[in-house]
Amino acid sequence: MADAGLLQTSLIWVAYAVAVALCLFAATITTFTWQTPRERSAIVSVVAIISLTSLLATVLLLPVDIALVSATSSVSHGAKKHWATPERVDHILLTLKIVYYCLYTFDALLCLLVIPFAYFWYEEYDEIEFEEEGRTWTSRLWSAAKYTLFFLALVIILFLLGFFVPAAGDNVDGHWDLDYYKKLISQNHGEKALTFALGLLVTLGTFLYVVYTGAGLALLPISFIKSAPSISAPQLSATTASQLEQNRERQRQIEMRNAGRQDEMPRKDRRELDALAREEQTLVRRERLAAEAQGEGRSKLYQFWLKLCTLFRPIKMLGGILLLVLSVLIWVSMLITGIDKAKNSVCKQKCGYILGKIHVFQPINWIFIQSAKVFPIDYVLMALLILLLFGSSITGVATVGIRFLWVKIFQIRRGRTAPQALLMATVMLALMILAINYAVAMLVAPQYSIYGTQTFCTNEPRHPGEQPDCSRNSSHIRPCSESLKYAHAKDVCTPSVMSTFLNRITITWPFFGAIDFWAQFAFLAVFLIVLVTAIFSTPKVNMAELDEDAEQDEQESLLASTGRRFGATWQDLTGKSRSRDNVRIGEGSNTV
Repeated sequence: MADAGLLQTSLIWVAYAVAVALCLFAATITTFTWQTPRERSAIVSVVAIISLTSLLATVLLLPVDIALVSATSSVSHGAKKHWATPERVDHILLTLKIVYYCLYTFDALLCLLVIPFAYFWYEEYDEIEFEEEGRTWTSRLWSAAKYTLFFLALVIILFLLGFFVPAAGDNVDGHWDLDYYKKLISQNHGEKALTFALGLLVTLGTFLYVVYTGAGLALLPISFIKSAPSISAPQLSATTASQLEQNRERQRQIEMRNAGRQDEMPRKDRRELDALAREEQTLVRRERLAAEAQGEGRSKLYQFWLKLCTLFRPIKMLGGILLLVLSVLIWVSMLITGIDKAKNSVCKQKCGYILGKIHVFQPINWIFIQSAKVFPIDYVLMALLILLLFGSSITGVATVGIRFLWVKIFQIRRGRTAPQALLMATVMLALMILAINYAVAMLVAPQYSIYGTQTFCTNEPRHPGEQPDCSRNSSHIRPCSESLKYAHAKDVCTPSVMSTFLNRITITWPFFGAIDFWAQFAFLAVFLIVLVTAIFSTPKVNMAELDEDAEQDEQESLLASTGRRFGATWQDLTGKSRSRDNVRIGEGSNTV
């Protein structure tokens, strides 16, 4: 039986390792897809890939946590499995704690030290200083490290505050029903410092989560539904060609009108001709974009891919409708749990509105409990739910942009994202992941996130330390809950490590728990406002954005051709050519 338990837990960890490997692949594709090619930096790309992989590994650890604690319990018997001895359960929990602490510590180091260093390292690079003024890489390294020391000091201050500031939870005189809550209060100063630092980061991430994830959760399904462009590529090509023909005809008229003049062209005509010339350049770029959108000049495979995307556009729209239904269901579930917590919490603001058990039907939690009957659908659904919220955060960041109040600092766009923006977006996503874990465990699916599929038998065990027996009366088997009035329940029900850690933060530091809880209602308000606005707004083609992209592409191609011209000029002056060019010339002469 012990081998069966080892096999089950090992399969869960192997599935998690495969998921992390896929996350590494997805992070690599995402980084190179969103980063602008002209300003690509090796150190920025590596740091972004590692950071995104670590974030995805962290966010996917919650389903593993729930699966492992659920694997120790027999749902049909309401008791621990034979192999799930207290020592084995403690070993599983210890392994989870180590992985959690390692990932969160690594994420914190990335966000507070590594990413700031990469940011300043990129900012300190100046091609003129390095090539003409003789600046060394050592000075660049020292400058980046000097600015990063500020963030190191911030990390030290956070831990010192958590180490010395008295925890509010230590002096709570609330009459709680179970000793479970009291055991969560951190008495160890090291754990207290860690909970303070993470509690502060969760609270900071919650503010970002309210704005970006709330907006993204509404915009993501709408973007799928309204994926069909309001103007097709052939229509755009035809419209642009017509405008270009009218523009050139107007230029010819002005030139013909002033052809016989011996003096200069009138100032009015000159201004109009200059404006028409600029408009002609824009229309030519737009015509090229329309041709590329139709796959002109590309391979047959690429053209087939464009046709296939057009063919599956209705399926994408159907997927958007399903995502919209799911988003609304998440919103309703969070609202129900929030009202339930505000009304029926065992200790209200003294412990961050911890809920003993669900008093109202909660649809998302019910779906997880029912899907648990078929292994492993519930774990797959939990992973998809977390990835949906993570994807919504990315959508929110890409749509809203990186802002300070109403001032946009950086814009996140596919193939146009600056390295600084990519690093800042990574830090924001790391903070939002902490808030997503809180929202899922405390509001979206609270009962399932804490105990998974675990059940317990209400019959008293025959002897102390033994498992209860409900083989003759299965009606006494009930889902695990924190506030159950059964002394032996704690021997059967094992809470997930994530829920335990979040409850420890909210009890030890109730101030953070209260802010995180009430911020969820702001999240619901942002989602509702953005959803209603997005539904009734019609999609429009942003021609200014298209023209800007085309102009940037043209500048990059001009820079590349300029570099080739400079190379050719240098070869003419020196009389020497590169070996690669010699090979090409030789190949050409052989062909002739």
